[in-house]
Amino acid sequence: MSEEASVVDSDLQEQDSESKTGVMTKAELVDEVANVVQLTKKQAETIVNIVFDSIVDSLRNGQKIELRGFGSFRLRNRKSRTGRNPKTGEKVEVPSKKIPYFKPGKELKELINRAIADGTLVPEVESAEESAAAAE
Repeated sequence: MSEEASVVDSDLQEQDSESKTGVMTKAELVDEVANVVQLTKKQAETIVNIVFDSIVDSLRNGQKIELRGFGSFRLRNRKSRTGRNPKTGEKVEVPSKKIPYFKPGKELKELINRAIADGTLVPEVESAEESAAAAE
């Protein structure tokens, strides 16, 4: 397992104890994989870690990951900019960087929107447009 994945694992274990409604943790994902595929939790955890490590390694190598029907992961470039230190108000140069980005696929978007329309999925946060429309 990579060093980043170990850090993610420890962070996720801390979050497991504070499991929030509406949030699926890595531990819950491992449990789900273990139940569906009828594997031990250890085997399911290995599979989940391999998937996550593969995504991270591919992004690190500049590759785009496309999972048909689900979505794609890629890197986006952020330009350098001048920011402000919130404590002092002093100007600070923020260097350019690459950030990971997930773009949901058409089928995933349709599935989610259909579930919302059927009432089987309650949206967590309304967009500003939806809030304005509901207020009218």
